[in-house]
Amino acid sequence: MKKTIHLFICLAFFTSCSARRSSVSNRLARDNNHRVQKDNRQGINNYTPLTSLQYIALYKGTAIQEMNLYGIPASITLAQGLFESGSGNGELARVANNHFGIKCTPDWKGKVYYKDDDNKNDSFRVYDTPEQSFRDHSLFLKRKNYRGLYDLSINDYKGWARGLKSAGYATNPDYPRLLINIIEKYHLDQYDNPDGVIEVKKQDSITVIPAPKNPIAAKDSTMRQPADAKTYTVQQGDTLYSISKRFGLSVDDLKAMNNLDTNSIKIGQVLVIR
Repeated sequence: MKKTIHLFICLAFFTSCSARRSSVSNRLARDNNHRVQKDNRQGINNYTPLTSLQYIALYKGTAIQEMNLYGIPASITLAQGLFESGSGNGELARVANNHFGIKCTPDWKGKVYYKDDDNKNDSFRVYDTPEQSFRDHSLFLKRKNYRGLYDLSINDYKGWARGLKSAGYATNPDYPRLLINIIEKYHLDQYDNPDGVIEVKKQDSITVIPAPKNPIAAKDSTMRQPADAKTYTVQQGDTLYSISKRFGLSVDDLKAMNNLDTNSIKIGQVLVIR
């Protein structure tokens, strides 16, 4: 009985980011993640892989709303969401509704999801809905170290991309270039209009749809995955080259099918392989 109580206390302790320890054991991380997956079983079961264009159509309304409320360019929010979540297909987005890779800080009181990143079993924030992730992203960028960003024009997405890196949002030295490339590839700067006017260029070939209140597995009618589409979840040690060889594809084919600009992939990312 004492052992059971002790285990319960330990699990509860590590469920919140208020825990001061920098790491947890693999067993505690696994048990915690199992509970998070169980709590979000409906969302996981209803998950449907998204293309980048589907992701934009699904969340551009939310990004514009956040821009109007907090002054963060919608292009930056969408580019970060696309990159950090793998167009909504990454493990954190699917299981924890975390679209921006925001890790826990001492003031976070919500649920936690453990995943290897810069360190073993890094702790990430868990949200009930994707919209909560977008709102927390806006609030996160109100922290003191990001204050200088708001001196920039809302149309200066390049300055914002560089400023995010300088303020410590990401450790990847190519982070600004990656965001800028995504914005320019998908013309996301068209959404940096404080009036919230939504336009879709013809080359996007997607239908304009409003962001639903609970957009889990919503799909654009003109961008649906083929009925026989098959996917593969990236495992530790995988590279685009090894995955392409495994399924008889070229690296370029694999990148084209998944709208990838670089060879960078993340553990848990879902790739279309057929």
